[in-house]
Amino acid sequence: MSIRFRLATLVFLLGSPAYAAQTPPVEPVDQLMTTARAAIDAQDWSGAISTLLDLVDAAPDNADAYNLLGYASRKSGDPDRAWAFYDAALRINPNHLGALEYQGELFILKGDIAAAEATLVRLAAACGVCAEYADLTAALGDAGS
Repeated sequence: MSIRFRLATLVFLLGSPAYAAQTPPVEPVDQLMTTARAAIDAQDWSGAISTLLDLVDAAPDNADAYNLLGYASRKSGDPDRAWAFYDAALRINPNHLGALEYQGELFILKGDIAAAEATLVRLAAACGVCAEYADLTAALGDAGS
């Protein structure tokens, strides 16, 4: 067989449905999470929120998605909506470290230092001295607690 024939066969096979069927599909949830994280990194809060709402429609038990919805909502200036999303994340996973940290930061934003400190105690019980605990501790320190 000529090289040209082998190349043509390879091109045909790579583009054929039989080959495509053997390629593992990208999970829509993973793809949505990747898109949402990119929007968050770009501080595109409305884009992140839109994508994350699609994600929770596809995966309603995804605590990470609700946590990020809370984060993006808080960063976009909507703390009440953020509260509802953190609450949803914590209903799914009461020890979700990110949701606990961000909820604590929301307490600080609302001026409820006692609730933020109580959340810090919950974080300590869930993870010891982890990154989320350190971040909330620093936020409390910045708040003058």
